[in-house]
Amino acid sequence: MGFKCKMVEKSTDPRDKSAPKKWYGTTQSETPLSGKAMTRAATKNTTLAPIELEAALDLLADFIPQQLLQGHTVTLPGLGYFRITFKSKGADTVQDFNAKEMIYDIRPVFMPSKELRDRIRQNIEFEDGGVSKDGISYATRADFYQATGQGGTPTTPGTGTGEDDGDHQLG
Repeated sequence: MGFKCKMVEKSTDPRDKSAPKKWYGTTQSETPLSGKAMTRAATKNTTLAPIELEAALDLLADFIPQQLLQGHTVTLPGLGYFRITFKSKGADTVQDFNAKEMIYDIRPVFMPSKELRDRIRQNIEFEDGGVSKDGISYATRADFYQATGQGGTPTTPGTGTGEDDGDHQLG
C-alpha cells in the first residue's frame, strides 16, 4: 500500500485571481493509529512490551518540554531533534526591546534527521488519492474523469509526464 497523493488544482499565483491554474499533488494522510495501537505495532516481533514503549514515550513527553524550556535542543537518536522557534517584532533600540510583548508565535519544531528523511524518500510509493476541484472531492482520478467527462487514463501519481514544479515535501 502506498502513500495517497491527491490532485488539487491551484493558481500559480494565489494573489492573482486571473493567474493560470496547474494541478499539484498534495498529501492525503490516513487516520492516525491510537497510542496503544501504535505501540503494539511498533513492538511487534520484539521483546519490548507495548506498555514499556508507552512508558518511555510518556517519559519523553515530560522530558522534551522541560529541556526546551531550559533552552536546549532535544535530539532523538535516529529520528531527529526538537527545538523552539518564534517570531519577534522589531525594536528601534536594545533598550526598547521587551521579550514578553515582542516575541510571539512560539512553537516547538521537530526536524527529522537526514537518515529518517532518506529512509522515507527511498521507500515511498504513491497511489491514487483522488482529485479535488471546485470544492468537490473525487475518490479517484477515474471518478473525476467519469464525473467531468474529461476522459483520460489515470496514472500513478509521480509517474505522469506533466511538468514538475520542484520540491514537494511530505505532510
